Amino acid sequence: MRFLFSTTIMALVLSPWSAMAQTQLITEAEAQAPNMQVPATRAITRGPGINLLSPTEVSGKSFAFKMVFEPRGGAKIDPSSVKFEYLKQPVVDLTARFKTGLNGNQLELPQASVPAGTHPIRVSVRDSEGREGKTIIHLSAK
Repeated sequence: MRFLFSTTIMALVLSPWSAMAQTQLITEAEAQAPNMQVPATRAITRGPGINLLSPTEVSGKSFAFKMVFEPRGGAKIDPSSVKFEYLKQPVVDLTARFKTGLNGNQLELPQASVPAGTHPIRVSVRDSEGREGKTIIHLSAK
């Protein structure tokens, strides 16, 4: 009984610290891969909007990453469709690293890190009507 009580207390005390754990979005090895050539495209779409709320210039060691997905026309965001790809050769799927911060239409990672350099990340999302929105974010880390 005493062991169960002390284990429960330790879990409660340590849980705020585990929630604040740093998320490494890109490894040093991934950053060293050659960049992928990304053609510039512009298109009018009825798909969801993707808005980065945090700055694109960050301190690579620790920064907050915030993003919001904006559905249009009464549709809802399909959380299972959210995808993050690091545009290197070959393309690196970063989705699992970002999805830990996904909550409804918002994504928030209080403590993220990336190596120094510029990091092109393609973000895509679909709504409940199957329409897709895409954007490319260029994170610049010092």
